Amino acid sequence: MADIEAYCEMEQDPDVRKFVGGYPRRREDAENRFLRGLEQPAVKMLSMWATILKTENRYIGRCGIYPNFNDAGQPIANEGTLAFYIAKAYWGNGFAKEAGRAFVNFGFNKLGLKRIVSTIQEGNDASARVVEKLGFSKTYTEPATQTNLRSFIHFELNNSITAHK
Repeated sequence: MADIEAYCEMEQDPDVRKFVGGYPRRREDAENRFLRGLEQPAVKMLSMWATILKTENRYIGRCGIYPNFNDAGQPIANEGTLAFYIAKAYWGNGFAKEAGRAFVNFGFNKLGLKRIVSTIQEGNDASARVVEKLGFSKTYTEPATQTNLRSFIHFELNNSITAHK
């Protein structure tokens, strides 16, 4: 509960939310989302985790690997999805790359995943550079549609690639 204020600040920041939902959340919605997150258990350690900057003992976002789902909404065995979400005040300091590298290592070396994917909204060049620096390759671009006005770039990293070691 100590992180709820910092969490809500991020959820209400239009710059932070631009590429993850496209709009800031209302305070009430952010609080409800935070509380639901506390109730959801991690599935085999696959989850988004609070990211704390140790030097300030401050919540600065959430990062992690959560299950990769197929088109039917079922988890794909031995696969995960890397995501990172950092407060604007901490952008440009390498925290997303540091967290991403730690979670890639965790996913491959501790969880035994065979493949990790990441989906980034087109135009979010900073996040695309992070995953490329981690060794991910672009697989395809999902075009915008009438029901989803945003376009997404899909990336993947297979366990046989040693860039994450």
